[in-house]
Amino acid sequence: MPMRTECKHYETRTYANGDAVRKCTLDMAPDAPWRCPENCACYERRLADVAWVHGSAIAPPTPVEPPGLDDGSAAAVLDAAEAIVNAAGRGFIEEFSHDKKRRRWWRFGGKK
Repeated sequence: MPMRTECKHYETRTYANGDAVRKCTLDMAPDAPWRCPENCACYERRLADVAWVHGSAIAPPTPVEPPGLDDGSAAAVLDAAEAIVNAAGRGFIEEFSHDKKRRRWWRFGGKK
């Protein structure tokens, strides 16, 4: 099933350089931006476009589906990429918290 643009959890954002992001805000669509799960338990129809403010940017068309969506290899690559990004993020957090503790020690002149 293609991405359900009428779902409450579907989000799209277009950047100034023309790139667009299409995703499920609940991360329930492993094949985003191409497909939603057939029977998604989190699907909720979006309310009518009442009082929405739409920007002037027009999202480019959805890219062509890559090979491997049906056999799961594309999802495996995306999962591996997500794991790399998450690991890097944890490293940054640990490094920042270590620096923050060290700065506190110097500021107050206390013992480690």
